[in-house]
Amino acid sequence: MEWIDQGIVLGTRRHGEVDVVLELMTASRGRHLGLVRGGRSRRLAPVLQPGNRLQAVWRARLDEHLGYYTVEPIALRAAQLFETPGLLYALQTLTGHLGLLAERESHPGLYGAVDLALDSFAGTSPPELFELCAFIARFELALLDELGLGLDLSQCARTGMRDDLAYVSPRSGRAVSRAGAVGYEDRLLPLAGFMVGRHGSNNGPAEIRDAFRLTGHFLQRDIYAARAISEPTARKELLALVDRLDRAE
Repeated sequence: MEWIDQGIVLGTRRHGEVDVVLELMTASRGRHLGLVRGGRSRRLAPVLQPGNRLQAVWRARLDEHLGYYTVEPIALRAAQLFETPGLLYALQTLTGHLGLLAERESHPGLYGAVDLALDSFAGTSPPELFELCAFIARFELALLDELGLGLDLSQCARTGMRDDLAYVSPRSGRAVSRAGAVGYEDRLLPLAGFMVGRHGSNNGPAEIRDAFRLTGHFLQRDIYAARAISEPTARKELLALVDRLDRAE
C-alpha cells in the first residue's frame, strides 16, 4: 500500500530512541498516523513541528497497519506560530480540535480552512487576537457540524424569523430571535453576531466570550464529556488573553 498527500502536522510521540509516530491531518485522507524513522534527528525534528505543512508518502504492507512516512517540508510555519502566545494558543487549540476527528476519515473543508488560517497566522501581518479567536469560534461551529452535532442557526426556533437571531437554546442547539427570547433570555446562550455574519457586528471581547461560551457548551456536552476528556488548555489561555487585553483597554 502506498499513497502521497499533503498534511498538517498535529503532533508526534516518541517511538524508541530515534523514531517518532507522526500524526498528520492530510488533505484527502483525514487524520492519519505513521512511523517516521529518525524523526528525532536534527534534520527532521524541526520539520515535524505542529502547524508545518508537509508532503508525505505513506507505505505499509496492509492498509490497517501503522505504516511508515517519508516526508518533505512545504511550509515551515511552526517557528512563526511559536513566537507569540496568541498564535501558539491558537495553533494548539486548532490541532487539539482536529485530533477529535476519527482516523482516516476525510474532512477536506476543515483541512483547507486550517491550512489557509495557519498561512495567515504565520504571515508578515498576522491577525490580531480577536480575529484569531473569531476564526476559532467559527471553526468550532464547522467542527460540530462535521461531527454530526451541528447547530441550527438558520431561523428562530419559536417564531421562524430569520432576522435578529440573538440566542441559542442550550438544549436543542437552535437559534432564537430577540423577540422570541423575551422572558427566557437567562435560560439561553447569547449568539455573537459575527457567528452568523450579521451586518454591523463586531468581534470585540464580549462577543468573543459569548462565541466561546456557545461552542464550548456543545463541545463539552456532546464531545468532551462523552469521551472523558477536557477542552484544550490553550483554548482557556486564549480567553485569558482576551480578558487581560480587555482590562488593559
